Amino acid sequence: SPAADAIALVGLFALARVFISLAAMDIGTAFGSMGARREMLVGFLAEPALLMVLFSASLLTGSTLLTSMVENVISRELAIYPSLAFAGVAFTIVALAENARIPVDNPTTHLELTMIHEALILEYSGRHLALMEWAASLKLFAYSCIGLAIFFPWGIAEANHPLALVASLPILIMKLAIGGGLLALIEMGSAKMRIFRVPEFLTAAFLLAVIGMLVHFLLGA
Repeated sequence: SPAADAIALVGLFALARVFISLAAMDIGTAFGSMGARREMLVGFLAEPALLMVLFSASLLTGSTLLTSMVENVISRELAIYPSLAFAGVAFTIVALAENARIPVDNPTTHLELTMIHEALILEYSGRHLALMEWAASLKLFAYSCIGLAIFFPWGIAEANHPLALVASLPILIMKLAIGGGLLALIEMGSAKMRIFRVPEFLTAAFLLAVIGMLVHFLLGA
């Protein structure tokens, strides 16, 4: 059902988190269990915020179908919509948390007091480690593409045609490059926060998404 698209999307990300947490706990070490608990804590806080972001964006179209969201934003006049702006900031916060980026997590650290993602894969090596790192990269790529499609859809292929898809590929690469540069600036300009501050950080994302919904109801924008 199209109405379940946004919910199914969040559910797929949650399912992937469950499996990688189970893989970390299967090792039987303290680090794996600690990383799994922290990962589930982040997911428990990030998933409601992500749902609210998608619902806030869907208010403009009246549908949670992602393609309908994109088509509606493209067809609208080029302007800054407050509801989408709040939802976009909230989505950025959720994406940072879900992909283990600074300030929520440092994906390259091995300090046991702060690591989340690295604790999950600390005992893995070889092809298993490669698959987990590949999965983390694909997750970041998926979040980037979803965010660009919802909040910056201009240049996206509007027809399911090979030529249209090929023509939109350079624009997608350019958008991803700009997003990667902004991500690097965020990580250079901020520090890793304490694990006990992460709930406050993700609560801010949830509240921003709710504010976006309220702005849409009150102002219709």
